[in-house]
Amino acid sequence: MEISLIIILTIVASAIGTVTGFGTSTIMIPALALFLPPVEAIFLVSIIHWFGNVWKVTLFRSGLNWRLVGLFGLTGLLTSYLGASVTLNVDNAVLLRGLGIFFAAYAVFLLLQSKLKVPASLGMALLGGSLSGFFAGMFGIGGAIRSAFLTIFDLPKSVYIATAGAIGLMVDLTRVVTYIAGGISLSPALSYGLIIFIPVSLLGAYVGKLVVNKISQQQFRAVIAVLIFVIGIKLIIWP
Repeated sequence: MEISLIIILTIVASAIGTVTGFGTSTIMIPALALFLPPVEAIFLVSIIHWFGNVWKVTLFRSGLNWRLVGLFGLTGLLTSYLGASVTLNVDNAVLLRGLGIFFAAYAVFLLLQSKLKVPASLGMALLGGSLSGFFAGMFGIGGAIRSAFLTIFDLPKSVYIATAGAIGLMVDLTRVVTYIAGGISLSPALSYGLIIFIPVSLLGAYVGKLVVNKISQQQFRAVIAVLIFVIGIKLIIWP
């Protein structure tokens, strides 16, 4: 795949990820896996995704909810390691389709129940952290699960984005280290490409920040629901 196309994809995915809180991996991994070996695609995006979370926390740091960061992040650390440990040996097609059905159904429910608010309870946070960490480690796609749980708490925009970014920092660091320890590496071209991919992800995050400032809380929730639905359909069609 051309380096220039990865650069464009990084900018677009970073912008969308900032608006939705999903992270770049949900957008980039399905696209890159069409051109790169899946494991290499997951590893490359995990590095870019980690820096993308740095940008989110930096741009929206005033909104951090440390309680949710702790509850999601600590459970996500363990389950991310477990998921990453089995990445090379699992057949994920059936599981990804099931995940897609869940996202699509959840998004429809969220749109129909736009006033739903669920307290940020200990149980919900621990469950969300565990599931998002595991699937992030195994498939590189955990942000949408994390977003699904954070969204039903109906957090303010800045709190939602900053908190999702901080949780992602913890989970991504665990899985990147696990991938490296497991012998996963990038081609020389992609390794050098990181010199460009990482800075342009900041540009995408900034564009996303400008978009977030233009939409209301209700619109923000609707955007998240629609994009979760799109992700679900994508995973059903392309596992």
